Amino acid sequence: MTIQVSVCGPRDCTGDDESNAREVSRLLAERGAVVICGGYTGVMAAVAAGARSAGGTVVGILSRADREYAGPDLSIVIPTGVGEARNTIIVNSGDAVIVVGGSWGTLSELALAMRRGRVPVVQLGGWRLLDGEGHPVAGVRHVSSPEEALAATGLWPDQRTEG
Repeated sequence: MTIQVSVCGPRDCTGDDESNAREVSRLLAERGAVVICGGYTGVMAAVAAGARSAGGTVVGILSRADREYAGPDLSIVIPTGVGEARNTIIVNSGDAVIVVGGSWGTLSELALAMRRGRVPVVQLGGWRLLDGEGHPVAGVRHVSSPEEALAATGLWPDQRTEG
């Protein structure tokens, strides 16, 4: 079965987030993964553009019940009509979840992915979660580059995951 990786991130993003999202999805597409995203602007648009630039397949899971505002680089568009609940569909569709950047919606995707518990959750940039004592919350694999993000998923045997 083809590897599917969900890449999540904010609509309003930094230039670094956009660049990282584009590169992460390009690298995923080069490895033959299907890339899943939210399908609109910001990180989501960069994800779609990066995957398409490498000839990959990118699926946009939309919050709306129609294709209006869907990104032009998406290969497949799935209008759900379920609003923010679509975040569950996005994270449940991936064999791994890579989060690029931070926003409230992106935080909800990270939380849903962590609750799922069965897949690696990798974070590149964005917000850092701390427990009540100010320590980083365990479980999220923090990385500093797109290449490290792919390696941290552990999905390709030629790459090693660092803790």
